[in-house]
Amino acid sequence: MFNSKRLGLARKRRGLTAKGLAELAGLSEVTLYRLESGEKPDDLTIELLAKALKYPVDFFFGDDPEEVDTAAVSFRSLTKMKAKERDAAVAAGAIGLQLSDWLEREFSLPDPNLADLSYETDMETAARLMRQYWGLGERPVTNMLGLLEVHGVRVFSMSENTASVDAFSFWRGGKPYIFLNTFKSAEHSIFDAAHELCHLVVHKHTSPQRSPVAEREANAFASAFLMPTADVRSRMTRFISVDEIIRAKKRWRVSAMAMAYRLHTLELLSDWRYKSACIELGRRGYRLEEKEGIERETSAVWKKVLTQLWSEKMTKSDIAKKLNLPTDEIENLVWGLTGSTARPEPIEGGLRAVK
Repeated sequence: MFNSKRLGLARKRRGLTAKGLAELAGLSEVTLYRLESGEKPDDLTIELLAKALKYPVDFFFGDDPEEVDTAAVSFRSLTKMKAKERDAAVAAGAIGLQLSDWLEREFSLPDPNLADLSYETDMETAARLMRQYWGLGERPVTNMLGLLEVHGVRVFSMSENTASVDAFSFWRGGKPYIFLNTFKSAEHSIFDAAHELCHLVVHKHTSPQRSPVAEREANAFASAFLMPTADVRSRMTRFISVDEIIRAKKRWRVSAMAMAYRLHTLELLSDWRYKSACIELGRRGYRLEEKEGIERETSAVWKKVLTQLWSEKMTKSDIAKKLNLPTDEIENLVWGLTGSTARPEPIEGGLRAVK
């Protein structure tokens, strides 16, 4: 049976309105509305839709896709986000869940190991407790994505070509999920990951509709988690120049603007010096991009998975066929990794194939 919900999911994933898809497929808008309302199309119409959406025909004949509860999604930049951008991101999450379920069936992944900090109201304290829970001490986080994966967070990438979609996160079946948009700089993605970690551990039991207060808390948590107070204070000089801020950002793997903000929060930069630093950083182009930026982090889990599958002569295209998904959707979710990646980094918790 043709599944109208899968048609709606594919349309949203491609960022199309009903009118836009109708035009691409050579159908009337009324016809498309009827199809998404449950009317069954003929074979020719299905082929036209599949071609327009660049989805396999078999995709439209599966069970109802599990929809990501939009009320449970922590979105950033929500006020700047267009409806079709939000729908496309949520649709990526729904497809990511299909891929995640396949991954869980085939491989044994690390169990979630996150503290419940929903009782904590001070974000400096919450960040310190989270670092203590994971035994990080005061040292910089050298691989934020790997750290999350080691502790059982299911992290997927998105390739949304928009600055309005940063990241989102949610709990599902006792497992935490984070989706990060690779459109932003590597430093920005690391901060986004720490931001979403706050939502998972601090705002776990609060209303899923994130308020401006919750977003400010998540930013404060991310800043403190990535740039621990004691480490920053011990390594910065009394009089901090813009050049020192740029050098410091490389140690803590954050953006220059985030570094300056943290220094101001810790009162290592006065209001006037912070404002002057921001102006100078903007003049040097750091508001738009990170000069001499760091290499983007990628998934150690998917490196290991794809390397294992490659040894068995199985590629991303084979995964896509198993799930009846376009190969580009798999590519977008697994950080653009190829099946023949180099030796993967080790994963604690014993990632292994399920036999």
